[in-house]
Amino acid sequence: MQEQKPGYRFAFIVVTALFFMWGFITVLNDILIPHLKEVFSLNYAQSMLVQFCFFGAYFVISVIYFALSIISGDPIQRIGYKNGILLALVIAGAGCSMFFVAAEIRAYWCFLLALFILASGITILQIAANPYVAILGEARTASSRLNLSQAFNSLGTTLAPLVGGYLIFTNTASGADAVKIPYLGLAAGFWLLAVVIKLTPLPSFTSPETIERNAAALRFPHLRYGMLAIFMYVGGEVALGSVIINYLSLPETAGLKKEMADHYLSYYWGGAMIGRFMGAIALNGMKNKLQQYGLMLGLGLLSFALIFFLIWRTGGPALGEVWPYGVFIVINFAGLIIARGKPALALALFSLVVIALVFASAFMNGFSAVWTLLAVGLFNSIMWSNIFTLSIAGLGKYSSQGSSLLVMMIVGGALVPLAVGSLADMEAVGLHKSILLAVICYAYLFFFGIYGYRAGKKGEEPAEEKNQRTISH
Repeated sequence: MQEQKPGYRFAFIVVTALFFMWGFITVLNDILIPHLKEVFSLNYAQSMLVQFCFFGAYFVISVIYFALSIISGDPIQRIGYKNGILLALVIAGAGCSMFFVAAEIRAYWCFLLALFILASGITILQIAANPYVAILGEARTASSRLNLSQAFNSLGTTLAPLVGGYLIFTNTASGADAVKIPYLGLAAGFWLLAVVIKLTPLPSFTSPETIERNAAALRFPHLRYGMLAIFMYVGGEVALGSVIINYLSLPETAGLKKEMADHYLSYYWGGAMIGRFMGAIALNGMKNKLQQYGLMLGLGLLSFALIFFLIWRTGGPALGEVWPYGVFIVINFAGLIIARGKPALALALFSLVVIALVFASAFMNGFSAVWTLLAVGLFNSIMWSNIFTLSIAGLGKYSSQGSSLLVMMIVGGALVPLAVGSLADMEAVGLHKSILLAVICYAYLFFFGIYGYRAGKKGEEPAEEKNQRTISH
């Protein structure tokens, strides 16, 4: 499926495991929010401080990284991708272990600090791993490769609500103590991965002779547009994911208990896995279209079958209740075919679909509101990978710096959910209508897919070829 440089396949597999881990840990926040809201008697805005501190760390650490790259040269270029990944895993493990301390002293601020430290490690991991995956193979298939890694990231986001919901909501330990064992286990997982990475020979892409001490990446207009696109994408995706459990508990939607609502949350994040597997094939440039479409549909259905089985076996809805989801999978498949392997076009089309879904959910009741909101995950699927590769296309030696700037804008995941939570607390708006704020985010993504990705580029090359050009080392 992937065209990779000789000897890079194993490295690609190892790094993809990291995508799974940070997907799992990120979506656990959606379980923490309703849990800590109840433990500490918080309102919606206060509970969204979980996302504010977690994604706020992306901004703080990325600003520090960018400042260092100006003062002394790109840190990842200097120390190497492997060492950057090792540092990230150690820090993330330390953040997870601090949850034990937070539970012991029963202080909300300590949980927020633990989340900030954990996310600091994940930030460094994102800065190093995303461009690393892009250069582990042919430049023209970078979007496809990153979509495949992101699909395993989505496997983590799919399993997190099921595993996290079981360990936290049904834990015999009460209140804050319910998070102790899950997060200590995650700390051990991060540190074990660090040992494995340390012992694994990975290709080195350090280039001391080309280290630059300036902010040259900002000279690229399409990167600047891409930074705002990342802000909007992460902000919209995280805001919607963060409210789903409480949203499904509303009498006007489904009135579900939190233990059942977490199963539906897995369909939101699992949709990203389905879409990313199909997107990885759609964007990999296969010449045999019949074979390509067959693989797309086959992987999409297999992914759905896996998600359904995992959710159903843990007490989720039966097959007869989830048929609307199948309709949206077909629409997703059709959208990828219409996009004809063009990342920008796929991004624009999917943004329009998400806007329609959010409007539909906000103005409908019952399970119609539920499934239209959950289907957003399917169409979020290819957005991160496509925005990222389109934004760093042609940056060359400035790619790591550009990556840090893009990761900096994940701060959207801190600010947009907080804004949605504040709207939800307003009597005139409420939680059901607060999700409409996400429409602004996806409207900008439509603009980026139509124009922003090619801003400042010269017109000699066909757009689709320019889209695929990424990092060259």
